[in-house]
Amino acid sequence: MATGKIRYNRDLLLIGIPAGVIVVAAFAAAMYVMRPAPPGEITISTGVADGTYHAYAMQYREILARHGVTLRLVPSAGAVENFRRLIDTESDVDVAFVQGGIAAMQNLDTIASLGSLYIEPLWVFHRGTERFTRMQSLQGKAIAVGAHSSGTAALALTLLRSHGIARPPTRMVYVGGRAAADLLMSGRVDAMFLMSDIQSPLVRELIDAPGIQLMSFESAEAYVRQHFYLQHLTLPEGVLDLERNVPSTRIHLLGTTANLLARTDLHPALAYLLLRAASEVHGKPGIFAGLRQYPSQDDPEVPLSAEAARYYKSGAPFLQRYLPFWAANLTDRMLVLLLPAVAVLLPVIKLLPPLYRWRVSSRIYRWYAKLKEMELQLEERRTQEELEEILARLDEMEEAVNLIETPHAYSENLYIFRQHIDLVRQRAQARARGQGIVPAPIAA
Repeated sequence: MATGKIRYNRDLLLIGIPAGVIVVAAFAAAMYVMRPAPPGEITISTGVADGTYHAYAMQYREILARHGVTLRLVPSAGAVENFRRLIDTESDVDVAFVQGGIAAMQNLDTIASLGSLYIEPLWVFHRGTERFTRMQSLQGKAIAVGAHSSGTAALALTLLRSHGIARPPTRMVYVGGRAAADLLMSGRVDAMFLMSDIQSPLVRELIDAPGIQLMSFESAEAYVRQHFYLQHLTLPEGVLDLERNVPSTRIHLLGTTANLLARTDLHPALAYLLLRAASEVHGKPGIFAGLRQYPSQDDPEVPLSAEAARYYKSGAPFLQRYLPFWAANLTDRMLVLLLPAVAVLLPVIKLLPPLYRWRVSSRIYRWYAKLKEMELQLEERRTQEELEEILARLDEMEEAVNLIETPHAYSENLYIFRQHIDLVRQRAQARARGQGIVPAPIAA
């Protein structure tokens, strides 16, 4: 009895071990292709500490913190430095705010866009009583063009050079933001460039400042045709304050988009989380955008990431809509691991019983070749001694088969084979008694 149990266990091992190896290999392959869990912290390059980029980044940080992710803010001089950090493989920056036009004609193999966030107007303020409408009016002036490595300075120099006035006697002062506004209002510079959202307190302050005018780009369409990343914006009369009629006339502005760029190796779960934060922060209507117009996939410079393309087409992933971020990510990873169970484990489980049955039955089936050989020998003319020898061999075969350990569930094969032995024995006995062949030959 113990020998039978050992044989049964061996049969199970011979079938179960290869099946287990297949299942383990499938799980290992799933683990190999499955991305690791998202990190709990990412870094964003923002801009100057008192600028619009930094203010928006702080809102992003609050939203990501609600989902258990830390957003580390790294101030910079502006969009140009943000972009340089992003493409620098030695930098630890994962995402950055980058002004439209900065990434043009650059190597974009390692970065992707998460979309455009909002329209960023270019404001050119100058001293005087008459509003300038042409860039040529800045010839020979002292102009605060923005800080070095800022998007403001990059765009200001592009426009000034297109008119040939970015050289003496025009004087460039590389100061931006609040510092540039102080210089303008104190008379130490004649004009300043500023890239900022229309809701910026600094923009409103400069519009209301006495002796300061907002330039109107009457040739805005010409700039847009020459620089694909620029847009022609219109500030209608009275749109900022109807009671005081601010501005007092229609003003033409230039603008571009503020974009959220990321490294291509950013974890997909974090990309979706950033996109959800962007929708929450930038989805409100404004003077230059309608309700939920932004964030948008219309970034003309940098290709969208795969996650961003799916987000703008279908929204956030199903699990992230209804589960906390950590639970959605865990469930998503578990689903990847369950694929081997569905694709491999279930077929293997269905295949094991037939394999085990074949393994047990094969110990009986291999005797049929010898039984068939003895049956064919009966077709030939045999002496009494030869017939007695066949009968003796049939008795030995029956004894040997009776010793085969077979599980009760599969014992019918053993009884059927013993019946077939009995049929051949009856024929041999009939020959031995000279009674002829009674039963028909059994199938091979």
